[in-house]
Amino acid sequence: MRHGYSQSKLLLQMTTFCPEANCSLCPRLAEFRAENRRQHPSFHNAPVPSFGAADARLLILGLAPGLKGANCTGRPFTGDFAGDLLYSTLKEFEFAVGSYDKHAEDGLQLRDCRVANAVRCVPPANKPTSLEIRTCNTFLQAELAALPQLRVVITLGRIAHDAMLMACGVKRSHYAFGHAAHHELPNGLQLVDSYHCSRYNTNTGRLTETMFHEVFRKTQELLRQEG
Repeated sequence: MRHGYSQSKLLLQMTTFCPEANCSLCPRLAEFRAENRRQHPSFHNAPVPSFGAADARLLILGLAPGLKGANCTGRPFTGDFAGDLLYSTLKEFEFAVGSYDKHAEDGLQLRDCRVANAVRCVPPANKPTSLEIRTCNTFLQAELAALPQLRVVITLGRIAHDAMLMACGVKRSHYAFGHAAHHELPNGLQLVDSYHCSRYNTNTGRLTETMFHEVFRKTQELLRQEG
């Protein structure tokens, strides 16, 4: 096992679907995390666990924690602009209740929904390498296998889309990414794509609130069909 990790230790980490706080499987991310601990000692500064119950039928998969978002707060999409749009939309479509206040103790609760990232640690410039995505994909695979009621996955952006296909062991060439595109995967999961709800995408008009809501209306209909 790379970097001195034993097979048993990696399997133990996989049971939580999140690396341990000082995971060294990705040296570049570990170095960046150490630097952030020096610069921002009050931040979470560790791999970010998924948010939501394990019996959820919907999983929303993003790219990676933002430096001053989830890496700060310890909860996916919490503390940055992307979370503002995501969690307001989840409340609009009754996948969440309570107040969203950009910190993990705001009382927000998810309903039949879970939120995770393809890469669990914050990457420099918000850009994980291909190797880092593949390395962290092991945790996504373990998480998917342990969600017994999962029916639909929304992937936010092409990288999350590709990571999901990797975790399911299918070829990217068979499932092209496109906003609001719907794919039926061989394992029975329904995959719905969306442009990422980042400030850049919304500021440039690549993604509007109406477009984002379209994805969730489609998702609601798929879940109704699933029963």
